[in-house]
Parts: sequence; C-alpha cells; structure tokens
Amino acid sequence: MKYTEEAKQIVALVGGEKNINSLVHCATRLRFELKDEGKADKEALNKLSYVLQVVISGGQYQVVIGPAVHDYYEAILSIARIGGGSGSSKKEEGKNQSLMSRAMKVISGAFSPLIPALAGAGMVKALLTLFTEFGIMGYEDPTYLILSAAGNAVFYFLPVFLGITLSKQFGANPYVGGTIGAALLEPNFTGLLSAEGVNFLGIPVTPIDYAATIFPIFIAVIIYSLLEKGLKKIIKQELQLFLVPMLSVMIMVPFTVILFGPFGTTVGNGVSDVVVALFNFNSLIAGLILGAAYPFLTMLGLHWGFTPVTLQNLEMFGGDVLEGAAVCAVFAQIGIAVGVYLKGKKHSKIRGIAGPTIITGICAGVTEPILYGIVMNYKRLMAVVAIAGGVGGAINGAFHVTCDAYVFHNIFALAMRTYSPFAGYLIGITAALAVGLLLTYFWGITEDDKEAFEPEQHGDEKNPELSAALEIAGTDSEEAAGEESLEVCSPLSGEVVELKDVPDEVFASGVAGQGVAVKPSAGEVKAPCNGVISVLFPSKHAIGIAAEDGTERLIHIGLNTVMLDGQGFETLVEQGDKVKKGQPLLKFDMDFIEKQGYSLISPVLVTNADDYKEICVLGKKQVETGEAIYQVIK
Repeated sequence: MKYTEEAKQIVALVGGEKNINSLVHCATRLRFELKDEGKADKEALNKLSYVLQVVISGGQYQVVIGPAVHDYYEAILSIARIGGGSGSSKKEEGKNQSLMSRAMKVISGAFSPLIPALAGAGMVKALLTLFTEFGIMGYEDPTYLILSAAGNAVFYFLPVFLGITLSKQFGANPYVGGTIGAALLEPNFTGLLSAEGVNFLGIPVTPIDYAATIFPIFIAVIIYSLLEKGLKKIIKQELQLFLVPMLSVMIMVPFTVILFGPFGTTVGNGVSDVVVALFNFNSLIAGLILGAAYPFLTMLGLHWGFTPVTLQNLEMFGGDVLEGAAVCAVFAQIGIAVGVYLKGKKHSKIRGIAGPTIITGICAGVTEPILYGIVMNYKRLMAVVAIAGGVGGAINGAFHVTCDAYVFHNIFALAMRTYSPFAGYLIGITAALAVGLLLTYFWGITEDDKEAFEPEQHGDEKNPELSAALEIAGTDSEEAAGEESLEVCSPLSGEVVELKDVPDEVFASGVAGQGVAVKPSAGEVKAPCNGVISVLFPSKHAIGIAAEDGTERLIHIGLNTVMLDGQGFETLVEQGDKVKKGQPLLKFDMDFIEKQGYSLISPVLVTNADDYKEICVLGKKQVETGEAIYQVIK
C-alpha cells in the first residue's frame, strides 16, 4: 500500500502502536490520543518531509499532513492495531488534561469523522440554492426534492451520527448511542410536536423538534456512558448482551425528552444568542477579533470548537455570523501564499511550496498547508495573517455577513453564493486577500528570509568541472573534491543499489534522504564515520548518526523490517553513544530476515541533503565496509 513506510515512521515516532489510544483525522491532521506524550519524538516528526507541523492541543497529538491525510490514516490503520491499551491509561491521561482540553478533544472527536459528510452535504445544499436562484429547478421539482434529501440528511439526522461518534469518545456502545439520537426523530415522537398535554407516566413532557440539534445529544450521551458502565457493574455478564442496551434505551430516551433535551436545547440556543448578541452589539469589532484570531485557533486545532455553534446558528437563524467572519481568514492565507509565490523567483524552493498550497486553499478551502508550510516559518507573516484576516473580518462583520450553509470556504462556495449579503462578502474576502498579498510581497519577507526565495542551484551548475570529475567511477574523493566535498563511507559490505532502483517508493523518491542502498553480504553494520547515535529505533532495524562533519546519516537495514519488531537484530550501541569510524553498531540475521519475506536491500542515506549543494554517487558495483560510496558537495 502507498504511504506504508511513512505510516511506519509516524507510528514509531509517536511511541509505537502500544502508545496510541485512538486515532482520527480531519481535513489535514492525524489526531492521535497518546498514553504518554513523552514517548513521542516531536522534533523527529517535524523533520519528516511529509509532515508540515506537529501540534499538541485539545488533548490530542496532532500530526499535520495536508490534503493526503486520509491516505496516511488508512496506511497507519493497515499496519498498526490502534487502541490496544488498557482503559486505565486513558483515564490517567485524562486526569492530567485541563477541562478545556478535554472538552475540545470530545468536540473534535465527535465532529472530525463527520466532516466529509457535513462538507459534502453542505455543498449539495449550496448547489441547490444556485439552481433555484437561476430557475434551473423549482422547490417542488422531484429532482430538487431528491437532491434536497441528499443535502439535508446528515444535518437532519445529526443526533443519530453524534450519538455514535460521542459514544465512541466515552467508551460506550456507539450504536446504542445512535439509537438514543434516532428515538428523538422517530415518527411516533415527532407526531407529538403539535399535541397538547403530553406526559410520560404522568410527568409533563415538552416535545421539541430535535432534528439538526447538537447540545441535547451531547448531554444525553455523557449520561448514557455513565449509565452503561454502572449497569455493567451490577448485571451478570451473561445477561449484559440484551439487558444493558434495553435498560439504557428505556431509561435514557424518556430522561432525554423530559430533562436533558429541553436543557440542552436551552443551552444551545443561549450560546447562539450570545454570539449573535456580540455581533449585534458591535459587529465590526467582533468580526475583527474573530478574523484575526481564527488562523491561530486553526494552528491549535481549536477551530472545530465553533462547529456546534455554527450548526446551531444555521438551524435557528438560517445563517451563521461566525463563519461569515472567519471566511476572511481563509482568503487572507491564500493572499499570503500568492504573495510568497510572486516574491519567489523561478525554480525557487518557496515557489514549490506555495504553488500547491494556493490550489488547495482556493479549491478545497483547506489552508493548514499555508499556515504550517509558509506562515509559521516567517516571523512577519504571523502578523500579516492576523492583520489581513482582521481587516476582512471587520468588513464582513460591519456588513453582517452570514454563511448560509455548512461549507468549506472555497471557490465553489463563492460561486454558489453561499454567503449573504453577497456584495459585503465579496468586499471582505477581497480586502483580506489583497492585504495578505500586498503586505507579504512588500513587507512580510525580511533579508534573512530571502535565501528560500532565490532560484535553487545545483552543484553541476556552480562547478561543472568538479561535478564532471566526481562522475568518474572510483575517483579518489580527496583528489576530486578537496575541501569542497565530504566522503560518505559504507557501513556495510555488499552490492551497491542505486536509490531509484530500491523497491520502496519512499526511499526511491528520495523523500527519506539522498544516497544509495547496499544489498549486504554480511550481517554486520559498522560506523561509517565519527559521530553520535542520534536515533535508534525500538525495532532495531534503523540507526541514525549525527556525524562530526555535520551530515546526518541514516542506515536502514532491509525494507519494511520494522514489522519484525526487533527479531533478528542485535544492537551493540545505545542512543546518545559516541562512536568511532569502524566501530560495530548492529548485527542482523540475514537468513532469518529473508525467511520472513523481507528484502535485505539497505538504504544508506544523508537525511539533511538539502543543506548541501549535491550528492554525487561514485560508480561502484561492490563495496566493502569503510569504503567510500558517495560524496556530499558543500
């Protein structure tokens, strides 16, 4: 499976699968709940080329990947059993979290799995609005009604979906939680909405339309999770299969419609009223604050905390002022990416980063790649994103702009006129984009930042004579390169394999580093240089060395051998040990590894190759331990 090797690296660097309680993902992030965050290596994760940033927030260890996050999520699930630890670990971790962190974790965990359905359905609703506005179809048209059902379903049945996702968060049976939500929408109950004098066993009941509500099911599932645990303690195990869910439903549904539902509805309405009142009091200031703060909330993964309020506002008022202002932060970030792209010269490193993020931001409304790949790497851009987002948010606030459907803020939502008043919305996002672009281009980049904006030059362009000399097979490194090169020696004896021929996409593409691979003829690894053991994986299959010459080396024995979990490997050093060139580091059983079905082809890489002009491979077919295999040009 594609991304398998990256998935193994991520799992190893968050402390291994036994350190993972749970894993979910949103539009750009892998959201881990770890037993012990101290076992995770944040610095090493941040160095991975496919990781944009690591954020610890809301009780989650968030690894920001970008648009390909679902592929990484699936790859991790395919190679690791997630959540195999004891329940006590989760409880202990929860005790160390603040109330706010735990609340944010619950909200994020409840909505993250639903984001694709909510976003897709929101776009269907926006599209239908466009169709009716231009007279393509009417409200009574059967085609409209069928598509409307597709767009409305996830919102109408939101109590059912949240009953499932919330129950998972609290360790209760998710389908019983979904059943509690479904009971609030069942025709026998909804038929009581217009009735008078409704009661349950003589207790007055106020029937409420719970379609698309959020807060009542939150409260109901929290109580249900406690009830289920209590019932399991007093009911014999052989009776739990039917008796626990039966009693849970019989108790929770009446209590929800009598007490929790009305209370949750009142709370939800109150929160929405406060937000609307704040914008009514001074919408310009409210929009300014939200537009400026939203990018930083996104960095911390806290922006999903607005989702319940947004959905409540859409249900109560038909539009949401929060997203009406927050949309400007998205276009401010797109403006920054465009400014950076224009500032960078042709073939510059920064253009290669900015170009794809512009497309992702415009087409998907996903801007985390801009935040983590660009904004956080340049100090002034942190100020620019706040200023641009604040300017746009203030304008949208002044015009009382609302987002009228749950959509991602992208070009398609704009085309479907999902915001009103539309003229005010256009002015706000245009201002945010323009301010972000202009401030970035004329002020956001300092002299210290300009290196990334210059065209990348390869060693052969700067010194063609040197490169030509190095291409000669067997050329002595000292004579060819002099003081301009570093010699990289082999830690293994065996057959040299070019990196492009390694049967592993990650290594072959150079994502993990540059160099060559060796198919070993002996099961021993020796230090190729003087340095310090910087990384020693628990699975013993790979060793990292911080060399005295400044290069960072990675020796990876075999392909996918992390799955052996250390079997067939014997380490002779510990992480942090100083080593001398030629010192034995590791022994491995070649026969055992091959019998387990794994390739012995072993990449020998320089992982910080971007710090150097060029990696020049010497044309050798066979190599002995300690013999030069390639050179690093300074």
